[in-house]
Amino acid sequence: MAKRLVAIGDSFTEGVGDWEPRLPNGVRGWADRVAKQLGKADPAWEYANLAIRSRRLRGIVEEQIEPALALEPSVITFYAGGNDLLEFRQDVPALLEEYSRAVARLCASGAQVLLFTGFDIPLPPLLEPMRRRNQVFNAHVRELAAHHGATLVDYWSWEVYRDRRMWDTDKLHMNRAGHRYLAIRVLEILGVEHQLAFEPFGPAERVPARQALVRDIEWARQWVFPMFGRRMRGVTLGDELSPRWPHPISPADGMKKLYRKRRQDAIAG
Repeated sequence: MAKRLVAIGDSFTEGVGDWEPRLPNGVRGWADRVAKQLGKADPAWEYANLAIRSRRLRGIVEEQIEPALALEPSVITFYAGGNDLLEFRQDVPALLEEYSRAVARLCASGAQVLLFTGFDIPLPPLLEPMRRRNQVFNAHVRELAAHHGATLVDYWSWEVYRDRRMWDTDKLHMNRAGHRYLAIRVLEILGVEHQLAFEPFGPAERVPARQALVRDIEWARQWVFPMFGRRMRGVTLGDELSPRWPHPISPADGMKKLYRKRRQDAIAG
């Protein structure tokens, strides 16, 4: 079996928040960073990333799982369900059942499967029920990982992500530092030597309560209300996007170089 990493999921795996216009969909992300280090450790590694932002679990199951397995991955990463948990009306038991079936299908392939818990993102009181859903979902992910022998990436438990400097301005996606740190942890879990480094932040700036409240209100106006508005209209930020790396590439050849050639070929014809 080829050494092949295949990543599937939503914006978390696509790389949203780690902005890079010289790469597909304008992002980089932790999965690209992991793939690059795998390629440095062994040029035989190949990589595909089928994740698209805003995808719910059903879309990931229907659009990504079988194409991913058809690539015969040796390692497959699976993060899904976060967008579903943000729905006001969500049948959580049904969601857990669908997630369970997806995990069973992936693990039956013989690939090493990485499952991720979701981080405990601070939410305003209005969205507190969604936080409790996340706790239930994470407990289920842990149980499934143990049952199927999958590799657990317990993102929930990493205190470093409580620092707002690990997050993009929407507070829902990691920024470049957050993606880099996650890549380091995934590489460590895989037992791969790497050249990535993460410099700890200095002391966090203390924000007065009134200023913090104003900031939270502005955040809700800019990000939360538009997100739920899109959901009500049935549109998502990923509707016009395609998978970033739908076919296996060799990270050792340089991903920016590969993307530049892909664009040139598309223009030519």
